[in-house]
Amino acid sequence: MALTVEIKDAKGAKAGTFDLPAEIFDVQANVPLIHQVVTAQLNAARAGTHKAKNRGEVSGGGKKPFKQKGTGRARQGSTRSPNQRHGGVAQGPVPRKYDERTPKKMIKAALRGVLSDRQRNDRIHVVSEIVETVNTKAAISAVRQFSDRRRVLVVLAHGEEASWRSLRNEADLHLIRQDQLNAYDVVVSDDVVFSKKAISEFVAGPAKGKSATATARESELVEVSA
Repeated sequence: MALTVEIKDAKGAKAGTFDLPAEIFDVQANVPLIHQVVTAQLNAARAGTHKAKNRGEVSGGGKKPFKQKGTGRARQGSTRSPNQRHGGVAQGPVPRKYDERTPKKMIKAALRGVLSDRQRNDRIHVVSEIVETVNTKAAISAVRQFSDRRRVLVVLAHGEEASWRSLRNEADLHLIRQDQLNAYDVVVSDDVVFSKKAISEFVAGPAKGKSATATARESELVEVSA
């Protein structure tokens, strides 16, 4: 079973149809799974370089702040104690990694779930080609014909450099290559606009025995040599 989506050209005219495979664009969305994958992706992006100095790292001597008895105050043994001004931080943050183990099957299932949710709400769009030469105004018009919602994810294939350069500075558009598509970028976007080349390559997947990156590099070399 396949879902049919209309392909439009840059000016809004119908340019054909594209069959979306049901195993990618019509599956049940697993919300807890999507949450787990998206959270893990956000955590992996954290630098984890936060650091607070403890009492052994702050500057200061080992001198007692004041004498032991006769002041009426609680006894203190060091000016670097956490309860002293400019003292160390007790149980403060230290550098750490936030990476979480996320199996590839979970990542793929989450992506299928969010894409299916967008498809069920008619938020998946396909444009035959955005622009042939660099033209920001025409490129924005080609993408915005589908939606006036604020956040739009534009998925382009490797080699579509004119479209990439035309849209890369538009604040409300987020650009991504088809082999970098992920659940988080789809979740935070109101609509997803694919170029015809990008969605064809995404559905086909990387060539067997080759990584997506290697396949993309080969296609770019072929286009350059041509």
